[in-house]
Amino acid sequence: MVLEVFRKVTNFLDDNPSLPLAVAFGGLYTVYYLCCVVKKPRIACSDKRLQHLIERYCPIAREYYWPTWWCFQAHAQTLLRAILQSKPHPSYRSEFLLLPDGGQIKLDWSDSNHNSTYLEENRPTILLLPGLTGSSEETYIQHMVHNAELLGYRSVVFNNRGNGGADLLTPRTYCAANVEDMEFVVKHIKKRYPEAPLMGTGISLGGIILFNYLVAMGKESGLCAGMCISAAWNIFESCASLEKPLNLFFFNRYLARLLVKKVQENIHIFEKQFDVDHVLESNTIREFDTRFTSKLFGYESCEHYYKEASLHDKIHALEVPVLTLNAADDPFSPLHAIPVQEAQQNNNIAMVITSHGGHIGFLEGAVPRDKNYMYRWFSQFADAVFKHGFKEE
Repeated sequence: MVLEVFRKVTNFLDDNPSLPLAVAFGGLYTVYYLCCVVKKPRIACSDKRLQHLIERYCPIAREYYWPTWWCFQAHAQTLLRAILQSKPHPSYRSEFLLLPDGGQIKLDWSDSNHNSTYLEENRPTILLLPGLTGSSEETYIQHMVHNAELLGYRSVVFNNRGNGGADLLTPRTYCAANVEDMEFVVKHIKKRYPEAPLMGTGISLGGIILFNYLVAMGKESGLCAGMCISAAWNIFESCASLEKPLNLFFFNRYLARLLVKKVQENIHIFEKQFDVDHVLESNTIREFDTRFTSKLFGYESCEHYYKEASLHDKIHALEVPVLTLNAADDPFSPLHAIPVQEAQQNNNIAMVITSHGGHIGFLEGAVPRDKNYMYRWFSQFADAVFKHGFKEE
């Protein structure tokens, strides 16, 4: 009997000579995934209030992050999230704001009127800031709006000038260092709902703007807390990373084309102020910022703009509690540029770093249509902030 089984197995292997190699590869892949990919997040936090809030009310902090096993690599996580993630299609109530200089901003509101135990006037509100060329139609924004609805919270998406359906009415767009439009939006929300606690959540560029706003405004920010996801800490290091061949091919040139396209669509507004043809020839984000963004906002140079926009040397100035989420393999924000030591010296920041996740990726589950690690952090942290605040044990 044993000999018969052995003979059949031998014959099967003879007919399928690649099977042992496939099994060996699968075994090695599994071992690598379990030993080197699946890890608990690193959390840098020195404040007892934040530690208590996270440890008690954010159970995700104690979990291992299991990136989608077949696409845990940084570029795969970054690219496939936009392709694979579902779109909840929240029902927005749009509001167009006229700015003091004649510009226009569009706010997209989700009021949660039918799914909230709060009154309209005191319903907790989350202000969402999308990434570089993003809007309220991004899948990550829609999922966060949907999650806020499930919790019974109001959310409002801040679409930058010229984005999300807002017309560009003046020769002024937006940048990582300028927070004037953010200040206008926060005051508008607080004037409409003065009794409602307001929290900010920024993703990528939105995270940089939110962080710079909190530093600039301090305790007068009007926000009870902030969350910054996949924000670049040192813009110089981020640009250097994005100019590496693979990142240049996958991300840098694509985003530069989107930025150039926005100028091209509004060429009649900028042609008197810029050498538009030179701007339209920009192939990288740095070239675009050198020829357009830095000049538009009055900086001496692109280097001056990047210095003013960078966050790594501003952590000491934070006066409002902030949770940040970054992946160690984020091509937009390299690990060596994340200021972990500085974060451990300020009582208003908790820095969460995962081993994998890419840039605004954080996919999890075998079929990551809806599942996402950053959405769970967002939901748990927002719920903890609004229901429990910052209390020491």
